[in-house]
Amino acid sequence: MNNERLKEVLAAARHETAKVIIGQHDVIEKALICIFTGNHALIEGVPGVAKTLLVRTLAHVLGCDFARIQFTPDLMPADITGTSVFNLQRNEFSVVKGPVFTSFLLADEINRAPAKTQSALLQAMQERLVTIDRETHTLSPNFTVFATQNPIEYEGTYPLPEAQKDRFMLKITMRAPGRDEELTLATRTMTKESPEAMLASGAIQAVIKADDLVALREQIGAVVMREELVAYLVDIVRATRQHESILVGAGPRATQSLMMASRAYAAMSGRDFVTPDDIKSMAVPVLEHRIILRPEFEIEGLSVAEVIQQILEQIAVPR
Repeated sequence: MNNERLKEVLAAARHETAKVIIGQHDVIEKALICIFTGNHALIEGVPGVAKTLLVRTLAHVLGCDFARIQFTPDLMPADITGTSVFNLQRNEFSVVKGPVFTSFLLADEINRAPAKTQSALLQAMQERLVTIDRETHTLSPNFTVFATQNPIEYEGTYPLPEAQKDRFMLKITMRAPGRDEELTLATRTMTKESPEAMLASGAIQAVIKADDLVALREQIGAVVMREELVAYLVDIVRATRQHESILVGAGPRATQSLMMASRAYAAMSGRDFVTPDDIKSMAVPVLEHRIILRPEFEIEGLSVAEVIQQILEQIAVPR
């Protein structure tokens, strides 16, 4: 499989997904970047902006299995991973696998569950393994978590543990569609062209099989990144640990994520080499959820995205 095949698949996946998800082109691109680099995404947005529909559509387009977990305050870790149940007929314990045994897992409203339940996903996200009663099971190589969360100021939400946030490659913010997109959505409602009807009727085509994803991911690693761009990228991440307004900066995993995301963004743009603009474009979605501001700067209304933009302006761009 060569780079041309990768470009074709990425373009086809974007096109098919955009038939269902109206007006969210940037969100679709970022979700595909996570999938094609083998990472996970944190999707933030108010209810009703098609977060769940996005993941269902991507699973269909890429020929992968899909499962959904609705996180609630009373959800238990075993509800995610599965448990051992005693079989009276066989007189032995057998494993009943939970919804985590899939390819694309939608952890819906993940910040409505307490930290103990959220942490049940940590091993699966990092190692693609699940341990049930001391027995370890292997997950699909395509296992990807899309965790949706409501904005943190919403009632009944818990902040995610820092260790878990660091395992999400990107934070994708889904906003309400523009007027034209919402008008299109309203016109299609209760017709054969409504997003749900198109997905159910088979009008959306699968562009690849699940087995092809592993081979395509290897092509992302072949995208060229010059040494001076690698140094530029590292300097950006390191600057988050020294900025006066930042209490906790991004760690080494952020450096790796920004490397992968920049390469995938270049591939999405139809190039086999990375530019400084690719790194700048991915800096905010990669770093935003990993950084904690000092309280006095938060009170002044400074946002993490603004701080990252300040850092990008301060570091010299290699030629």
